[in-house]
Amino acid sequence: MKKRYIAVGIVAICIICILLVSIKTKTAKYITKPITKCTITQYVEASGTIKPINTIAVGTQVSGTVAKIYVDYNSVVKKGQLLAELDPSLFQANVDQSNAKLSNAKASLAKATANLSYKKNNYQRYKHLYEKNYVSRDDVELAQSGYLQAKAELDSARAEVSAANATLNNNLTNLRYSKITSPVDGTVISRAVDVGQTVAASFNTPTLFEVAKDLTQMQIETSVSEADIGRIVVGQTAKYTLDGYQDRIFEGKVTQIRLASTTTNNVVTYTVIISVDNSEGLVIPGMSANVSIITSEAKDVMCVENKALKFTPEDNTQKYEKQGIWILTKTGLKRYDVELGASDDNKTQIISNEIKEGDKAIVSSGSKNRKNNKQQMRRPPM
Repeated sequence: MKKRYIAVGIVAICIICILLVSIKTKTAKYITKPITKCTITQYVEASGTIKPINTIAVGTQVSGTVAKIYVDYNSVVKKGQLLAELDPSLFQANVDQSNAKLSNAKASLAKATANLSYKKNNYQRYKHLYEKNYVSRDDVELAQSGYLQAKAELDSARAEVSAANATLNNNLTNLRYSKITSPVDGTVISRAVDVGQTVAASFNTPTLFEVAKDLTQMQIETSVSEADIGRIVVGQTAKYTLDGYQDRIFEGKVTQIRLASTTTNNVVTYTVIISVDNSEGLVIPGMSANVSIITSEAKDVMCVENKALKFTPEDNTQKYEKQGIWILTKTGLKRYDVELGASDDNKTQIISNEIKEGDKAIVSSGSKNRKNNKQQMRRPPM
């Protein structure tokens, strides 16, 4: 009798275990993810280089040998500050020579002025004597000719003085150009010369220094493909990362979309300018930036994982005109039609009056996973 009760108990336990396993298998048939509210951000990815907004190339308009350099890389300079100086010896010699020529021209002018005064008085005197018949008409004409000649010589002397003045001013300007000064307040980011180096300004103005006007405000020049440029609008927020600060995300604004395109390997791209606030001084010109330009953002909307949009039960062969998702309810599976909104790599916004936050959206079938797991268990060890 006792053995009989034991046998019945064992059978009952087995039946309960089978029921539990059956219920567990039934409920674990599908893998679900709850529908939640989230923020979906759409963006365009690009890469670019950090550059100062305004960089001035400081050169020289005269040729010569660099005698002195007063600044170096990263030097903070003021407008008009002396950056470098060319050897002024030749320029000073030209100025001295021009001064001498000007003095000579002025002396010639004074001489011509005095000669004109004498010739004029002589001509007036001969005219007066001719009226009294003391001299002949030829004498008067000769005096007049001398007067007109003296007048022309005075004009020529004045022209020589003007030419000497122009030459002097030109040489003074060249002497002034031998001193290289900063045109703006800023920071020296590049120096291309050393003391003793000869610079030639015969055809092009050589660049000696590059001065960034304001390093607290910089920009990123990014290249955006033609497929994405239509989504970019001035004023959009852009987030970017720098290799030197991998644990930080910086933020900027789209300030310009340049219309000129660039074609490389049959790929057309456009330059998009992102403004950068560098008040902390962390960003350095030349850094590479990975940029994400936010084109749209849906906040606090109903979201579902993208896998749920692709799920269809194995035994379902019906085709639907609208997009839908399957929800696991207490009574089983139920399909709901939904409208889709913004989407990213993981989630998509759904619009529906029937679906509520917390509903269980089916993303895959659990039976497939168990089948795959069993197959993996049967594989021989490697």
